[in-house]
Amino acid sequence: MTNPTATLLISCPDQRGLVAKIANFIYANGGNIIHADQHTDFAAGLFLIRIEWQLDGFNLPRDLIGLAFNAIAQPLGAKWELHFSDTVPRIAIWVSKQDHCLYDLIWRQRAGEIPAEIPLIISNHHNLKEIAEQFGIDYSHIPINQDNKAEQEAKQLELLRKYHINLVVLAKYMQVVSADFINRFSQVINIHHSFLPAFVGANPYHRAFERGVKIIGATAHYATADLDAGPIIEQDVVRVSHRDKVDDLIRKGKDLERIVLARAVRLHLQNRVLVYGNRTVVFE
Repeated sequence: MTNPTATLLISCPDQRGLVAKIANFIYANGGNIIHADQHTDFAAGLFLIRIEWQLDGFNLPRDLIGLAFNAIAQPLGAKWELHFSDTVPRIAIWVSKQDHCLYDLIWRQRAGEIPAEIPLIISNHHNLKEIAEQFGIDYSHIPINQDNKAEQEAKQLELLRKYHINLVVLAKYMQVVSADFINRFSQVINIHHSFLPAFVGANPYHRAFERGVKIIGATAHYATADLDAGPIIEQDVVRVSHRDKVDDLIRKGKDLERIVLARAVRLHLQNRVLVYGNRTVVFE
């Protein structure tokens, strides 16, 4: 990247002068702001902002930007993250037997739509190993059940450390990730084949068909200790009719799952998602 940028994601108690203080930190150090977006959650009393600036001509070296900004953030009671656009994240994709989201993410990454590396696929089945081999991605088979869950999740965590993974994407990984795992590695995005909070858990298309719904959806969210209850990043829906059978709902749902998961991963990698509580602000 010829013109790298830095991005701050900030949340803090709402108060006067916040935009001026944050912008002045960048201006005073020779920075040129190229994007800024903000939101105030009045009910929560929180101010949230994403601000991006060019690093060319910025007076502070990268390793001192965070230290310098923290001196401003602490008196404001702010939580913040600092990201650089030329840092390439590393993704591990977790799968079971379904391949549609896996193929889609790999294709988008190879096409340059997803700015990341995909060095690792982890699965509790052997079924999708050939896909990994086709694209030259390492594949690790880790079978998991209730009796060996803690032991196998320890192996998964070790692989994430070995491959320097920044983000785990659960691309139809049909296992519940434990609270202990999430506490150790929190950057996990899941795709749920339903428009949450409706039809939480397994077999949502069958339950949607039985309920006679007129729309079905898909939801991408951050994984938390509570099943399918994490902060939502992206959702979408498609209409269905009385003529559609369960197989039709599944086919339409898979199309949505691909799109919604890809959008969520891209938004995360572009540092456009700010989590607060169990909610998100998604900056466009």
